[in-house]
Amino acid sequence: MFQVQFITHFTDTIGYAESARIALEGGCRWIQLRMKDASDEEVETVARQVQAMCHDFGAYFVLDDRVELVKRLHADGVHLGKLDMPVDEARAYLGPEFIIGGTANTFDDIQRLHRAGADYIGCGPFRYTTTKKNLAPILGLEGYRRLLSQMEEHEINLPIVGIGGIGADNIADLKATGLNGIALSGSILRASDPVEEMKRIIELTQK
Repeated sequence: MFQVQFITHFTDTIGYAESARIALEGGCRWIQLRMKDASDEEVETVARQVQAMCHDFGAYFVLDDRVELVKRLHADGVHLGKLDMPVDEARAYLGPEFIIGGTANTFDDIQRLHRAGADYIGCGPFRYTTTKKNLAPILGLEGYRRLLSQMEEHEINLPIVGIGGIGADNIADLKATGLNGIALSGSILRASDPVEEMKRIIELTQK
């Protein structure tokens, strides 16, 4: 099944928890709470709200970076960027029952995460995005095709989720590359009706 993940963000009128609720109401069943510059206390407060919503909707709840909080809340898992705790350390701390994802931009990244025991890889950016600082080199469709081909050659079988500037218009092309899913953020919140936009995205991924 083609997976749709939503990464929380905020606008002038929408907060982190509200952004998660929008995605859930639109049919998304995988929420990653990402609050990079917030304090641990701020993150925990929002995390408890979002975890409860995810439970109500039967959705996966993953935290960005905060490994200790993941264990304390017994969230479904954690997503680790390149500057966060290494995946193998997180696995040793959390044990086998938690989902651990990692961020990749190159085939070397993918190999490293595979060796470290990641369960999935968030790979990007697909194109320019304003929701992430210090953007890695843009991959585009050709970049995904190349990386997936290299994975096949090296018999690396890990779900790859495309991320970075993805919107409804890109879904058919991204699915055709062989990706296992996509992660969205800004394109949903910028829509005139974010819940309807999420529904449209989910519908397009199921075609």
